[in-house]
Amino acid sequence: MQAPNAWTLREILIVTVLGAVFGVLYLAWVQVWLVAQAIFGAITMDVVMGFWFIVSIIAAAIIRKPGAALLSEVLAAVVQILLGSPAGLLLLLTGLVQGAGAEAVFAATRWRDYRLRVLVMAGVGAAVFSFVYTWIRFDYGSLQPGLLIAMFGLRCLSGALLGGLAGHLVTEALYRTGVLSGLGIDRARRAHV
Repeated sequence: MQAPNAWTLREILIVTVLGAVFGVLYLAWVQVWLVAQAIFGAITMDVVMGFWFIVSIIAAAIIRKPGAALLSEVLAAVVQILLGSPAGLLLLLTGLVQGAGAEAVFAATRWRDYRLRVLVMAGVGAAVFSFVYTWIRFDYGSLQPGLLIAMFGLRCLSGALLGGLAGHLVTEALYRTGVLSGLGIDRARRAHV
């Protein structure tokens, strides 16, 4: 009998595909951010940042095992690097930090709760972890306190909406197609019917 947290080949393949797809989408999202930044200014990064957390939410909600959120973000970072992202190898650290922020929220529930509020909080968790990381990397300590509060609030809101809520909506849409049958999300729903 397989251990409850052991991964199947199908689960590994699904997380790998999600990482690859969202690695491409994340790279494209950089262009959205650059256009928005040119129009609205530097704080735009915090407004759009939540999309860069979405794969961790989707993978965790589908697989429902420890490590899904973290692994999916790291894989998305690897794909971006392979596609020539100018951020280079720093993306590995970025993916690790963002995935760890989401994973921490799922760990707090002992990987047992994937309701919308937890997915939204996982998006906020990724936002908080990423904010600490960018604070260190870009010396946010030199910024005005009011600006820091606005940036942090916008990033958390973006994580909640573009990461958590949007991740929930994508997961639900995928579930309705039937392609997730037999996976963690499907087993959990069948157990509650």
